[in-house]
Amino acid sequence: MTTVTAFHGPRRIATGPAPEVAALLRVQGGDGVLVFDDASGKQIDLDLRPDAPPARGRPKLGVTAREVTLLPRQWDWLAAQPGGASATLRRLIEAARQAPPSAQELQKAARTAAYHFLHAIAGDFAGYEAALRALFAGDATGFAAQIAGWPEDIRDHALHLAKDGLTA
Repeated sequence: MTTVTAFHGPRRIATGPAPEVAALLRVQGGDGVLVFDDASGKQIDLDLRPDAPPARGRPKLGVTAREVTLLPRQWDWLAAQPGGASATLRRLIEAARQAPPSAQELQKAARTAAYHFLHAIAGDFAGYEAALRALFAGDATGFAAQIAGWPEDIRDHALHLAKDGLTA
């Protein structure tokens, strides 16, 4: 389940599964609140309406149609697979998702999540650019030093997101 963290200004006001945070924000009011996906660090919008309208399309499956561009030989291979192109792509993706991520993939994901979060909430803070340089260099000490004077909740969340992308 997707976990999210909500901030009102520099203060973290909620962390947890998206539906629970949305319910809390419905009660408290969501004006001026920024919500971030904890996996990607990206800012997201939660539906804070009391009764959300039903989604369009095929909601039971959650299917989303998008364009895929492949070479002719790749389309030929897909066409020869049992179940057709879509079923084959889904099987390949699920097999790849089951494989454990490499250390490099974990580092990149952590750094990227921290970057997205910092870009949205701390872009005008002192030491922002130096903090990003330390983050992408994997320098835990330098990163921590650059964000030491930032508001506690923002600093702690940035360190939490970046933890797998930094080395001592």
